Amino acid sequence: MNSAFPYGLLAAWALHDAEEVLLGPRWLRERLPELRERFPEVPEGVWKAAESVDEREFAVAVAGVGAVVAAAAVAGQRSGGRSAFYQAALNGFGLHGLVHLSQAAAVRGYTPGSATSPLIVVPFTLWVRSRLRRAGVLRRTRARDLVTGLAVAAGVTVAAHGIARKVTGHPRF
Repeated sequence: MNSAFPYGLLAAWALHDAEEVLLGPRWLRERLPELRERFPEVPEGVWKAAESVDEREFAVAVAGVGAVVAAAAVAGQRSGGRSAFYQAALNGFGLHGLVHLSQAAAVRGYTPGSATSPLIVVPFTLWVRSRLRRAGVLRRTRARDLVTGLAVAAGVTVAAHGIARKVTGHPRF
């Protein structure tokens, strides 16, 4: 496996997250009343947190997540793709794409991230996993690993937003 190959994760993530940075906060603000009405079971605190995120905070949070993805890419490069951290981040990236597609299905339309998920995120993840498998370095992935990966990705996202609020001086909701 090409030793620079794992950096593709960072490049694919950057392309995908550019869509989210460009469209995410504005899309959410514009659709929030409709989403609240359509999904009344979502706790009000979630809606308040979502509506309080501005473009600056969102961009800083994305940069924070980018630092984690970059660290995973470096780990993948240094290990020839063998790193458990790199493979977990790759799996999390692919699952993240499936979450975007599920969100789009739930709202029956576009959601930020849903355009690049079927074009970049999911195909890239499947392609890299096949390359890792052919190289004999792909770790076995169990259902528990996928659940843990999604939980870690959610935790990283929440932490990145917390840090972004402090960095930008954005008040809590």
